[in-house]
Amino acid sequence: MELIKLWEADLNKAYELQNTFRSNENGFVNSAYGYTFTEFLKYAKECERYAFGVDLPEGFVPATIFILENEKNEYVGIFNLRHSLTESLKEGAGHIGYGISPNYRKRGYAAKGLALVLQEAKRIGINEALLSVDKTNVASIKTQEANGAEIYREDDRKYYSKISLF
Repeated sequence: MELIKLWEADLNKAYELQNTFRSNENGFVNSAYGYTFTEFLKYAKECERYAFGVDLPEGFVPATIFILENEKNEYVGIFNLRHSLTESLKEGAGHIGYGISPNYRKRGYAAKGLALVLQEAKRIGINEALLSVDKTNVASIKTQEANGAEIYREDDRKYYSKISLF
């Protein structure tokens, strides 16, 4: 298993992966939904700039988009690591969002990918990762718990968890 920064990935394979997701599924927002390949190439370059805090739109924070590659060199998932949080992100999405392609679900990739992203989070100085999950997404709840998540609050639709990285 390996995480690859989107802009360093095989963009043909990354584009194919991106197209296996709907626009919003179980709380995972596909920011490149419906993009042509040319638009996707521009999106990948934009993601690189955003990771370094360059040209960030108002309200955005630096974030790195990772592609999860399995042992067979297949691209199986997308992980978004926000380097810092605004107040609305603290109350909402948190540091990490992720999705596993429908073609690769129920194989443990989410738990393994989240573990790798948590290592990246610790490496950049995040001591406690915040996440959110739809209450109906039982698989993702189990994924977070397998990585040490504790639910610290909830609302009608979501659980909000934290994972200590000390």
